[in-house]
Amino acid sequence: MSQRPKKRSLTLKGHRTSVSLEDAFWAEFRRIAAEQQRPINDLAAEIDARRGENTGLASAIRLFILNRLTEARDAHQAQSHPADQKPARHAPYQQAS
Repeated sequence: MSQRPKKRSLTLKGHRTSVSLEDAFWAEFRRIAAEQQRPINDLAAEIDARRGENTGLASAIRLFILNRLTEARDAHQAQSHPADQKPARHAPYQQAS
C-alpha cells in the first residue's frame, strides 16, 4: 500500500470533489461503507455534514475511521475484560447544528 495520499473522487450533494487519502484509509473507508450497505458518497456526505468548519474533509474521514476502529477495539476489549470497561468516547467530528 502507498504511504503517500492519493486523490480520490467523490460526489457530495451532486457536486464532484476530491480528497487525498492514503491507500489504507481509503480501503477501510470503503470497507465501512460496504459493511453499512451504503454508497461511499453517501457516507462521505454524512461525514462532510458533521465536520467542523476548521476540519478538512480528508481529515474528517480519517478521524471517522479512527473513531470506528477505536470503538471496535474498545468493544472487543469490553467483551474480553468486562472489569476494564472505559467510558464511551465522543466522536472526533462535530454534529451538524
